Amino acid sequence: MKHSEGLGEAQRQDKHKRNHFSVRINMFFFATFVVFSVLIIRLAILQFVEGQELSELENQSTKRTITISPIRGNIYDFNEAPIASTISAQSLFYRMEPGQKNSDKIELAKKLEQIFTDLNNGDVILPAADIIKNMDVGIDIDGNKAKEPSYTFLPRRIKSRLSPTELAYFAEHRDELKGLEITEESTRIYDEDRIAVQLVGYMRPYNVARNQKASYLNVYKDKQSEYLNDEYVGFDGLEFLYQDELRGKNGSKSYPVNAQAQIIGQVEITPPEKGHNLYLTIEKSVQQAAEDGIKNQLEYMKSAEARAKRYPAMGKNAVGGYAVAMEVNTGRVIAMANYPDYDPNDWTGGISTAKLEEIQYRYTNGTIMERLPDIRDNKERGKHPTSLVPLGSTIKPLTVLLGLNEGLIGVNEKYNDPTTFYFGREGYKTPVSNSDKANYGVLTPARALEKSSNTFMAEMIGDRLYKSTKYPPFDKKNPEADNGNAIMLWDSYMKKFGLGVKTGSGLPGEYDGDIYYFNSAVKESTQSALIYASFGQQARYTTLQLAQYTSMLANRGKRYKPQFVDRITTYEGEIVSKFEPELLNQENIPDAYWNVLQNGMKDVGIQGFDGVGYSVIRKTGTSQQQVAGQTLDNAVFIAYAPADKPKLAVAVVVPEGGFGSWGAAPIARHIFDAYDQAIGLYDKPAGK
Repeated sequence: MKHSEGLGEAQRQDKHKRNHFSVRINMFFFATFVVFSVLIIRLAILQFVEGQELSELENQSTKRTITISPIRGNIYDFNEAPIASTISAQSLFYRMEPGQKNSDKIELAKKLEQIFTDLNNGDVILPAADIIKNMDVGIDIDGNKAKEPSYTFLPRRIKSRLSPTELAYFAEHRDELKGLEITEESTRIYDEDRIAVQLVGYMRPYNVARNQKASYLNVYKDKQSEYLNDEYVGFDGLEFLYQDELRGKNGSKSYPVNAQAQIIGQVEITPPEKGHNLYLTIEKSVQQAAEDGIKNQLEYMKSAEARAKRYPAMGKNAVGGYAVAMEVNTGRVIAMANYPDYDPNDWTGGISTAKLEEIQYRYTNGTIMERLPDIRDNKERGKHPTSLVPLGSTIKPLTVLLGLNEGLIGVNEKYNDPTTFYFGREGYKTPVSNSDKANYGVLTPARALEKSSNTFMAEMIGDRLYKSTKYPPFDKKNPEADNGNAIMLWDSYMKKFGLGVKTGSGLPGEYDGDIYYFNSAVKESTQSALIYASFGQQARYTTLQLAQYTSMLANRGKRYKPQFVDRITTYEGEIVSKFEPELLNQENIPDAYWNVLQNGMKDVGIQGFDGVGYSVIRKTGTSQQQVAGQTLDNAVFIAYAPADKPKLAVAVVVPEGGFGSWGAAPIARHIFDAYDQAIGLYDKPAGK
């Protein structure tokens, strides 16, 4: 009985278990059905409700766009001779390899130095230190930490314009040089004749330009979306000034990719717009005449023949020279010469440290700013003048013009030259003498210009201006207060004639001059400041300012903006814009006063103009300057021609060149002759 009861209990338990399992199975299938139903419903929603939106989102998230840089426009001289051109070239790039050790990067840089050296006949054209700097990997060649890499995913340019030999080598050894690749790109080349290189300027990579301290380069800081990091941009001169016109506009290449970065659709290409071309006002043959004229004159002044002349010591220490030729009635700059010059192609592909040290006093434009003499030794360099010098006697035409226009002197007023004029308080008299303490006898204003009399300028104009009761006293506590005092009157004349203000050129870094007369009036006396200013010893100005001032003497009071670009065209040659003369200011002064200036300047004694077929109105200058405790003489010369209908004004400055007639005038002769042959001082080129 008990056994049957136990059996029934077991059967009941077994039945209960089967029922419980059946319930769980049903629940499982039910849950599976629910999940499957939810998935079916969600899939339907995705397909029929959200499908289009998700498809668009997928396309957007997988779209890749690459910027295509435009081809840069070219720069030509007025007669279409190429000065700066864009060509296609092969360049070597380095791409960061994942997991590459610093020691491997250093080893690669050293290996590349050796390769370039071997392929270039033993010349070290690109040191390892510069190579690893171009690689931008955060270390220097000694393994020390350098600046952090500016980007990690784009290749870095190591060297542009690979030679055929270099190109062949890297193509053959590509498997041995991990991380290197060769890419075709457009690159800038400059004329081997080095035409107006400091005016034209040069280019550097965008990531260099936007990290510079120079204020004019700030325009690049907010344009990161427009440029590629290693794209070359205008860094100075006209390359910078006309960057937007020359560069053109970006293009792009966009394509859809899948998760494996494979292109899965049609590539969309927006072609870049080529940059515009510049045609300059510079005339190549005149520019070359200016550059060669400076070089030859510097060499001549060191020659045995020069030592045998009257002034054997003058100019022997001169190391540089500057010249600007400007058309009188347009402001068009025909030549702008700096000597010594350099090859702007040195910047392409990254300039080496050694090369930068070699050219550091050559690549800046000394005709518009202060440029140090090209002397490598720091101590020796400090003993020589810069490109910014006092005008000396070349200021005297303006001094006389001020005197006439302000009623301080008469057109035919006579002055008995005392040889030495004294000014100042009794017991503290200061002498002013003519060159070599010459006595020029009876002087009129015109003859005072011809003879370049310091005593006439000092006593008849500088001292009379100081003593005139027409002008209120000078306020030493507020020296630049414009209350009409004599110093401010002098300053106003200087600025009206472009001295002490920027010329309007727009060139980056242009100086407005270095004025002493306010400071001299405060520290010494108003009388002293005006007297020394009257013969050109109270300010330093640039050669371009001097040329603009000379053109005003020639056209009788019209100050034109210097023009460097004649026209801009599309890359294919269609005219985009043509530049016209731009008058900045005009001074209305009686013709009788201008005639005094021209009558005096036409007879100024000069060297180097024997036998010319045109009349030249000129003024020489020998500006004295204290440098490192020595008194040095700078050669300055201004001239315009022809006399009856002036067309070209020329200014020449040779720091430490001695007398202007000796050290600077012969350079101007080369410029006038070249202009006469190429363009013509009269109606047509000479001989045609």
